[in-house]
Amino acid sequence: MNHAPRYALAALGLLALAACREELAELPAAVAMTGDSVGHFCQMGLLEHPGPKGQLHLAGLPDPLFFSQVRDAIAYQRMPEQSRMIVAIHVSDMGAAGAVWDDPGAGNYIAAESAHYVVGATVAGGMGAPELVPFADPDRAMAFAAEHGGDVLRLADIPDAAVLSPVELEGGIDAGEDADFLDRLRTFQEKQES
Repeated sequence: MNHAPRYALAALGLLALAACREELAELPAAVAMTGDSVGHFCQMGLLEHPGPKGQLHLAGLPDPLFFSQVRDAIAYQRMPEQSRMIVAIHVSDMGAAGAVWDDPGAGNYIAAESAHYVVGATVAGGMGAPELVPFADPDRAMAFAAEHGGDVLRLADIPDAAVLSPVELEGGIDAGEDADFLDRLRTFQEKQES
């Protein structure tokens, strides 16, 4: 009885498993926020805003895109116009030691896929929009939902409307804030082009 085909299949299986492990090991780790970290959409300092944050790592780029709100990071992921593949998404763990709403921690990140999100809570994120509040521990997420409302969902179960629907901010944006935003956006684009 010739066992060579069996051994060949087993060897191929081990090689495939090793390749999968190597691919997982190469996923970029979360990067702690610093005073220089700015939100991708708003181009404002992240540490100036309360609530959880998000970051995406794109194929071929050395630095992550930071987001002032988790909602914005998940919206970016779900937008169809992406030109680069997203290789990792990290979100603030609001159940981590020391994490509070006004200061979620510069490095309290977990993989977005592993988080338990409170969706529909009566809290606003760093840019004033409704926020998705991530937790590593599902019990802490349930406790937060009991206090602030909302449902606990996994990333794949969050409806697109929770992240892609327009938000009417209380008081709106005045002309001065709008001009300031456009100036920051132009500066950012010029840096990207140089």
